[in-house]
Amino acid sequence: MSFRPPSHPPVPDPATDRLVLRTWSPGDLGAVLAGTRLPHFAEDFPAEGDRVIAGFVREDPASLGVYGQRLIIERAGGLVVGSIGLFRTPAGGVLEVGYGVVPSRRGRGYASEAARAMVAHALTAPGVHTVCATVELSNPASARVLEKAGLRRWSEDGTTARYRTAAASPPR
Repeated sequence: MSFRPPSHPPVPDPATDRLVLRTWSPGDLGAVLAGTRLPHFAEDFPAEGDRVIAGFVREDPASLGVYGQRLIIERAGGLVVGSIGLFRTPAGGVLEVGYGVVPSRRGRGYASEAARAMVAHALTAPGVHTVCATVELSNPASARVLEKAGLRRWSEDGTTARYRTAAASPPR
């Protein structure tokens, strides 16, 4: 596979006390696409959603840009435990966040912690004023993640709910 990540100016990886959100490396991407488990992957990584994201990245390498797809890595031990990313370009000033944490690491607050860091990171993107997400109403845990990350429900259609948050207005 001849994968080359896009070039972009250095920007620190979003991080929390317990997690680092690192851009997918060519090795990580290749392993997930090939179905190979690397030593720094949690025992149940990748999950199905991570394989979908790896395929998305293969088709659109630009999605690894500064405001793109990331792996969720535990600081303690350095294991990859999920993925998180921003979708769409800043056209219109809106980015959408999506995430997943492997079952063995759920219930630890990782998804909320990663989402909060990624939302804050997204709102630093030039021209971006809003971060949004869509969640199925049948997935209340994901809705709680978004709420803990500072997003608020603003619409629903009977099967999904839309959440969003906006950058603070600049002082006058």
